[in-house]
Amino acid sequence: MKKVVLKTNFEDVKLVNRGKVRDIYEIDGKYLLVSSDRLSAFDVIMNEGIPEKGRILTEISKFWFNLLKDDVENHLISTDVDEYPEVLKKYRDQLEGRSMLVKKAKLIPIECIVRGYISGSGWNEYKKSGTICGIQLRSGLVESEKLDEPIFTPSTKAEIGLHDENISEEKAIKIVGEETYNFIKETSIKIYTKAYQYAYSKGIILADTKFEFGFYDGKIILIDEVLTPDSSRFWPLSDFAKGRAQASFDKQYVRDYLLSVNFNKQPPAPNLPDEVVINTSNKYKQALFELTGKEIN
Repeated sequence: MKKVVLKTNFEDVKLVNRGKVRDIYEIDGKYLLVSSDRLSAFDVIMNEGIPEKGRILTEISKFWFNLLKDDVENHLISTDVDEYPEVLKKYRDQLEGRSMLVKKAKLIPIECIVRGYISGSGWNEYKKSGTICGIQLRSGLVESEKLDEPIFTPSTKAEIGLHDENISEEKAIKIVGEETYNFIKETSIKIYTKAYQYAYSKGIILADTKFEFGFYDGKIILIDEVLTPDSSRFWPLSDFAKGRAQASFDKQYVRDYLLSVNFNKQPPAPNLPDEVVINTSNKYKQALFELTGKEIN
């Protein structure tokens, strides 16, 4: 199995945060995001890394940032190590293909989730109450069915080890203000719709996804990763049938394994079998290829 990168440690660069997947450094008034091969499921970081995952996330994000740049400004400056500050060049081996130099935006502390299909926690809630995140939906929907229109369901952005919590529109407005909320809601639905149409043309259903935004130079811009298998549900169109769970190109496969061994969704994580690790890596590679035509060997 290929060597995985679980953690970076650039001693002469300021580490700002080590997230569930990314190590974030600050340099020359910018952020350096390094995508590790860590994988989190149910907000718990697994012990094993997924080979090539960080490189795949970076390549997919770069693709979408470019595709959506006319719809919303984003934080990407460069993914080319040759264009990074000189002090980073000696870390080329760890940075090549898995890092982004980005604008230093101030995070808006809301996870911007757009759902186009009914699945996962949304399906579980709907079965009980006919709602998703408090939004009333028409009766008679079945698992994995396409919604009449995409819905915006914000959540809190939790610290490591804690769970993100779905919140109402009213609570989200209290957190970020009405003007900001309206902008991130409208923009999230707009770019989800564009990405959905593109992915569909490539034989992939974008069932739902999560965006993050930040303030930069007086504007709200798109930040973090975008439309990756970590932040989205990707389903193969050729296998789609409503009324059941779907095959996927994302970490739902790992979640399903964890549920099969009765994982309680709290640390410590159980060890993942080699087969699950390899199959997950292959699913991420397939998502990259289907969406962009690129391969990572």
